[in-house]
Amino acid sequence: MSESGFRSRLRNRRALEALRNGVPNGDAVSVLGCNQPDVERDFGNLLSGVPADGEAPSPRPGMLVAGDFGSGKTHLLNYLESQALAEGFVCSRVVISKETPLFNMEKVFKAAIEYARAPGITGHMVAEVALRLDYNSEPYSRFFKWADRADNSLHRIFPATLMVHERERGSDLSNEIVWFWSGEKIQIKSVRDGLRAINQHRNYSFRAPVARDLPPQKFRFVLELIKAAGYRGWVVLMDEIELVANYTILQRARSYAELARWMGRVSGEKYPGLITVGTVTADFATVVLSEKEDRDKAAARLRARQRDEDTIAAARAEAGMMMIEREVSLLSEPDDDKLSTLYQQLRTIHSEAYGWTAPEIDHGIRPGGRRIIRSFVRRWINEWDLRRLYPDSNPDIEETEFRFNYDEDRDLEQGIREGFPEDDASHGGSPQS
Repeated sequence: MSESGFRSRLRNRRALEALRNGVPNGDAVSVLGCNQPDVERDFGNLLSGVPADGEAPSPRPGMLVAGDFGSGKTHLLNYLESQALAEGFVCSRVVISKETPLFNMEKVFKAAIEYARAPGITGHMVAEVALRLDYNSEPYSRFFKWADRADNSLHRIFPATLMVHERERGSDLSNEIVWFWSGEKIQIKSVRDGLRAINQHRNYSFRAPVARDLPPQKFRFVLELIKAAGYRGWVVLMDEIELVANYTILQRARSYAELARWMGRVSGEKYPGLITVGTVTADFATVVLSEKEDRDKAAARLRARQRDEDTIAAARAEAGMMMIEREVSLLSEPDDDKLSTLYQQLRTIHSEAYGWTAPEIDHGIRPGGRRIIRSFVRRWINEWDLRRLYPDSNPDIEETEFRFNYDEDRDLEQGIREGFPEDDASHGGSPQS
């Protein structure tokens, strides 16, 4: 077998393994592509709408995609990620979970850093992006001037650390600074000592920042850092947003507020060069916003706390919920012709992957039947697997329909609240040390 043939077979096997387990990967995307032309078009418009200079915000920086379980939402995000990487964007896949609760921007930001991918980068995104900075370039000059401006809403620790990083590149302190930009803490004394070492301490006088104020500032700073290193912007892909239904109502309210922020729906808080795409179940608005009455109760719960920050968050929560109700792009269900085409694609891939001729099997396509792509794909692959390993078998595959449970999950809630008490989930007020 030639080297190219071996690589093709390996790619096909990886694709089948991912599809068999219901977790599509880049190989599955490369061999199957994506069959959601409306979403592809809208996403392409978002990418092309990012200005070349990266300074002006995109007119529509975010979009929500809705579909039933198994309808191909995760496969779609994989495809969109491949498109964005090809266009020169940094991309981050973030799965909303117990470890990454949507209402906590710090956690989501750290996950976006941890899972970031970019053309030409294989290690830690912020560290490698910082290494790509050309201090004599026009993009870096714009970045430095922006960071040093008094009207950019950044704490002075950001231009201070940028100055130290530039002058002390490669030092232990510059590495600490990179981790600070990535979401970790840093000793203020270390930064001040670094400024003294380069005789810049008089130009950067500041007090310790308040911890709760830092996540959006770090995110904006890293976004500008990405553009200064030559990338077009940052694409954040959020999967399984429906998990917020399992939070308490106050946590759900804060999650809707954060969704509005990530989707560019917050007045006066813009992230030029950011594109966010999120996925949510198709019936989320009906079940959670209407039947659980979040549309009426979530924002009111925040306002009842009578704190200025909660009043602001309440308005943002309303914007986030309105987006879920009115601005989602529904995934199109495949018709018989599309399913037949997909069947033939997978039959060819399975044949090439294992060096055999996958037999014709019952497509399972029934008039008026369910059109969940994952159900068909796994059924076909599993039957071909069994027929290849046991040629005389006649598999009888049973399926159980999965439905997401929108009830509040006390175990999930407890896991989230450990270290993040509900009153402090997004309001921690201690200074950064």
